[in-house]
Amino acid sequence: MYRKNIFSIVIAVFVMALAACTPTTVATDTSNSTVVPTAISAATSDVASTTSPSSIAPTETVATAVNSSAESMDPNLACSGGKTSASVTPELTEGPYYKAGSLEQADLYQTGMAGTKLIVTGYVYDTNCQPVANALLDFWQADANGNYDNSGYTLRGHQFTDENGRFQLTTVVPGLYPGRTEHIHFKVQAPNGQLLTSQLFFPGVAQNDSDGIYNADLLLSIQESSDGWQGQYNFVVPAS
Repeated sequence: MYRKNIFSIVIAVFVMALAACTPTTVATDTSNSTVVPTAISAATSDVASTTSPSSIAPTETVATAVNSSAESMDPNLACSGGKTSASVTPELTEGPYYKAGSLEQADLYQTGMAGTKLIVTGYVYDTNCQPVANALLDFWQADANGNYDNSGYTLRGHQFTDENGRFQLTTVVPGLYPGRTEHIHFKVQAPNGQLLTSQLFFPGVAQNDSDGIYNADLLLSIQESSDGWQGQYNFVVPAS
């Protein structure tokens, strides 16, 4: 009887010990199952750090902006937004500082030049909103301090539109001088067409209202960029 009691006690102790060990084993398994996702998450984080949108999006965004700057036309510009007709670009005075014989160049900006860099893109159309290939565009302007180069050809140059009627001008925002607001002079002409002379203006300039030559129909569409300003304008010449 005594031995039977001892055997019963040993069995009971064994069962209790086994029961005590079972939660420990489950807890250990559960702990391991939480460690694995943590390790996977860490690895995923490292991969994401090399290909995350925050690290590559700025580059892609800038590239897209540069490549589509002329195609993303302001719908208020002539012949944009599905328009099929437009009025001829208004003519204004040539002014006293025009010089014939400028270089054929679309980039008038020089390294270290004072002022805000400006890139103007757009198209030359006829009044039926058909693009004009090989149209002449001649630009001249004051520098950022309001001075013209009358002895040379700084900030002076002409170019021709491509087969789609597109142009691009790289220059600086011109400065003010007494009696005038900020402006860029230009001549535009379709091949064998009428030569138009006028000026482009900048929005938000206080002197616009007091400038007797200013015309709101000749305002550039302007946006700021990381490298200066982006401008857009569409010229319209008489249909041939």
